[in-house]
Parts: sequence; structure tokens; C-alpha cells
Amino acid sequence: MNETTNILPFRQPSAVDDPLTEILRNGARELLARAVEIELQAFLETTAELKLPDGRARVVRHGFGPARKIATGIGAIEVARPKVRDRGAAGADRIRFTSAILPLWARRTKSLDALLPILYLRGISTGDFQEALSALLGKDAPNLSPSVISGLKAQWQGEYERWQNRDLSARRYVYVWADGVFLQARMEDHSECMLVLIGATPEGKKELIGFQVGVRESAQSWRELLIDIRRRGLQVAPELAVGDGALGFWKALDEVFPGTRRQRCWQHKTVNVLNKVPSSVQSGMKKALQDICMAPSRAAAELALEAFAEKYGAKYARAVDCLAKDRDDLLAFYDFPAEHWIHLRTTNPIESVFATVRHRTVRTKGSLSPQTAKLMVFKLIDAASKTWRRLKGTNQLPKIIAGVRFADGIEVIPTQQSHAA
Repeated sequence: MNETTNILPFRQPSAVDDPLTEILRNGARELLARAVEIELQAFLETTAELKLPDGRARVVRHGFGPARKIATGIGAIEVARPKVRDRGAAGADRIRFTSAILPLWARRTKSLDALLPILYLRGISTGDFQEALSALLGKDAPNLSPSVISGLKAQWQGEYERWQNRDLSARRYVYVWADGVFLQARMEDHSECMLVLIGATPEGKKELIGFQVGVRESAQSWRELLIDIRRRGLQVAPELAVGDGALGFWKALDEVFPGTRRQRCWQHKTVNVLNKVPSSVQSGMKKALQDICMAPSRAAAELALEAFAEKYGAKYARAVDCLAKDRDDLLAFYDFPAEHWIHLRTTNPIESVFATVRHRTVRTKGSLSPQTAKLMVFKLIDAASKTWRRLKGTNQLPKIIAGVRFADGIEVIPTQQSHAA
């Protein structure tokens, strides 16, 4: 008697049976093969006129290369790259087919290459990458070993050096935001500081202009950064610089770009003022500071400043003096278009980026070396810059460049005086 035995594999506890993902992978594999096939046909059409002496086509199909797995966002997809044969030449003169969709050495999609540094910067250590990515890409995700992830830092270093040496002669920035942030990421005995400079172009786009490691936001560190930027071609001074109370930056700015006006960050100033009063007073004082910052005109802001001094001056003189000494720099934004005020009151474009870097530092319990911390900050700002929103009221930026005056955010129209003959 013949017995039929059915052997069924035991289901592993960690296995996930997802027919939908498998359908997506199969569809992606077919689409990729079809796209590369279309690319190959277009290439063969460009070489169709090339003939051998006997009239045969010089360039013909020649099978496929070895199958390889490409790591994608929906898992590993196995593909084989088609090849061609040049029957009329050899060596360096031979015509080769290079796929733009599926490069010869590609092992990961570009979107996945962008995902890896983001995961690292968000707090996942190199030892945890395989486990974390297996949930996204499947347990057999290729080319994602810890050594590959560690090798990313060498790639980041090259990108950083190329970026640091780029030419700025064709660039101009209407506004700049400057800030220095301490990470405390295994930074020797002294606290090294990340100096960051972001600029707004005449088209309203925000760009990372300069970035380097400095020492306690000193004037010398800022001077080195600003001089390096000017040396690489940035000759036209920005119209306005936004920063906190770091005297080193303002001193260096006056030396390198003396024509640039100052705008103190209201967020930093608010913290500085509140630190000088007890917590029981901070809530009401914060509301008063907000009324000054959000006043619709310079006159209204100055009235609010006087009311603040009258209300708190007798008991909290240090807080009032802290606010009053930077009065002009705090109200500079009123001389610029009202659409830009939301951008000019604060250095938030930089602060929001460093919040993520601080999170990464905490997750690694201070295990970052200064070099790694520098590259992390650079890559994170570079990634964030791709999603930065343009300034509001971009149509006003050319007017600022042309020297048009603004009062309380409104363009000042010169009046023509007529004189009787």
C-alpha cells in the first residue's frame, strides 16, 4: 500500500505571512524588468545604424548578467541586468550598455540609502540596524550589515569636505540665521560648539551656508566661519542677521559684514528674561513679552515695552534691564516686510534641527565622538533642508535688495512734491 506523506513546514514565531507584500514585490520585480527592457531597446535603437562589413548589426543582445538582490522599501527584489555584445570592437573601444535605472553596482535603492542615515541619526545604533530593518525590508535584507552602516560615516566625511569647499561666488542671501549649540557628546574637557549659518536666497529658499565646530561660540570661531564663507565668494553682505545673545557672533559679523543689521531672537531673549525672575511670575511675564513681540507696529511694541518696565521694573529690575539693553535689535524686524516677520523673530530653523541631534546624543548616552557628532549634524541639516519651506512673501525680497524701505512691515512709497512755478 502506497502512503502519501505531506510535509508541512513549522511556522516560525517571528515569521510574518503577508500576501500583500509578496504581491507588491512580484509586481515591482516585473515592473523593474520591463523598465530595464524598454531602456535596453532604446539603447539598441541608437546603435541600429552601426553595421559590420557583412551587414549584420554590430551591437546585439547578449543574455543577462548574474541575478542579484536589490534592497528596496518593500524588501529584497531579485533582478538580472541585460547585457549587450559589441561584435565590432574590443577593449576600451567596445560599446557597452549601462542602465540608468539599474546601475552595475547598485545594491540598494536611493530612497533606502537616504533612510539609513536618518535611522542612525534618529537613535538606532549600528548593532541594532539588522533587527530594525528586517521588520521593514524582510529578514534577508542584503547589504545592510553593521559594517556597511559604519562605512556610511566615511561617505559622509567626503560629502562634508566637498560641501565645505563649494564655490559661493554666484550666491546671495537676503537674511541669515546664526546659532551655536552645545551637544556635550564626549567633547573633550571643553564644550565644543556646533556653529550653523542658514541663509535665505532672493527666491525665498533657505539654504545651509556654513557649518563648523567652534569653541564656546567665541568671536574667533565665528570669524573663521564668516571669513571662510567670504573667501569662497560670498561678497554681498546679508541685509539682516538673526541670532541669540552670543556676543562672539555679533562682534565677528561687524568685522566681516559690517553692513548687515541685527535682529535678536525673541525666543532666546524670552528665556533669558524669565531666568531672572521666580517661577511664580514667569507665566504673566511671558504673556507680556509675547505682547511686545507680536505688536502690530513699532510704536505699539515700544508702548508695550514701557508698560513692561513700569509693571516689573521696581521688583525685577534685572529682567527689565535684560530686555531694554537690546531694544533696537529686538525691534529691527519692523523695518522689513510684514510677511517675513514670522521668520525673522526667531532662530527656530536651526533649533528644530538640533532637537533631533540632542535626542540621538541622549540615546547613545554620550558615546558620540566629536567627529561623528559633526558629521551627524551636517547630514541631519542636509536632510532637513530638502523639506524647508520657502519664506512667505517672496515677492518682497527683490524690493529689499533694491533698497526699498519698509516701515511697520509696509512698503514706504516716496511722495512726489510739486512746487508752484
